[in-house]
Amino acid sequence: MDSLYLLLPLSLVLVFLIGAVFWWALRSGQFDDLEGPRHRLLDDDDRPSD
Repeated sequence: MDSLYLLLPLSLVLVFLIGAVFWWALRSGQFDDLEGPRHRLLDDDDRPSD
């Protein structure tokens, strides 16, 4: 029972921290262009430039 007094607040803090990081990622535009990296990977040219 004593471990619940430590684990419950710790898990709540962790949930809020993960939520804050996810909210920050949404607001900073991390998920704006989901198609671009896929197309850039296919269009990558491995030939050396002259």
